[in-house]
Amino acid sequence: MIFSTLRATAGALLLALAGAALAAPPSAEERERQATQAQAAARQAARPGPVDIPLAGQAVLHLPAGHVFIPQPQAQQLLNAMGNPGQDARLQGLVFPDSDAHWFMTVRYEASGHVKDDDARDWNADELLKSYRDGTDAANEERIKMGVTPMEIIGWAEKPAYDAGTHRLVWAMSSRDKGAAADAPQGVNYNTYALGREGYFSLNLVTDLKALPTHKPAAHAMLGALEFNSGRRYADFDEKTDHVAEYGLAALVVGVAAKKLGFLALAAAFFAKFAKLIIIGLAFVGGAVFKFLKRGKTA
Repeated sequence: MIFSTLRATAGALLLALAGAALAAPPSAEERERQATQAQAAARQAARPGPVDIPLAGQAVLHLPAGHVFIPQPQAQQLLNAMGNPGQDARLQGLVFPDSDAHWFMTVRYEASGHVKDDDARDWNADELLKSYRDGTDAANEERIKMGVTPMEIIGWAEKPAYDAGTHRLVWAMSSRDKGAAADAPQGVNYNTYALGREGYFSLNLVTDLKALPTHKPAAHAMLGALEFNSGRRYADFDEKTDHVAEYGLAALVVGVAAKKLGFLALAAAFFAKFAKLIIIGLAFVGGAVFKFLKRGKTA
């Protein structure tokens, strides 16, 4: 049941690692077996709120009641079962609602160094959108090799906005399967970032575009529930001793800052970070996955 839902929304279940992209794709039976194993492991590891979740030695997520946190490595296994190839060392876990609501969130930490935020004053949303589309087109070549439906970026669901007071960045992009009808449902990845002294957290909400206004408050609530540890806050930065990231805020939208790292680095970064990008196309997965997890716990 859950397998058919994942397949309908993600295009195909894919459990091969990115390094095995050229290998023969697994059979439908093997994909279903792997998916079932991933779901069972997630059920066993799930941590219901309210609970404090330590994250990467940098912060604590004060997970509220009505939510469930899936830690690593079970979170990665579940993403693989949803059609997201590879292993992401940045991934800390997944958040699901304890309801039938159709959303989930990925939680990642990037030890990038201190990200300067001064470029937020000068960025151009249209240029960022073009860079994002270019990177997605390049990454589609890898998706095709792995038997996953390529995707296309429709446009901003919410243009990038940065709050200099809280050091938080929010933006959202809508997408759909490449070649799909113009009126086909669009997925959306609502991206929120919290900057710290030594890097940043990304908490990305995955849902259907039409449901975004309904579930957007959940994304902001989860972002607000993240608290950096003492000494790890953005304001704790020491320019005399701390490492500074090679890119600024624009990098958190397009993958890397093309103006600083160059086009080839931009393309390479999109390949490296594509596990995050391709979850944009997963509509209505969150509620379906969680209903499966909840049903298993009850049983």
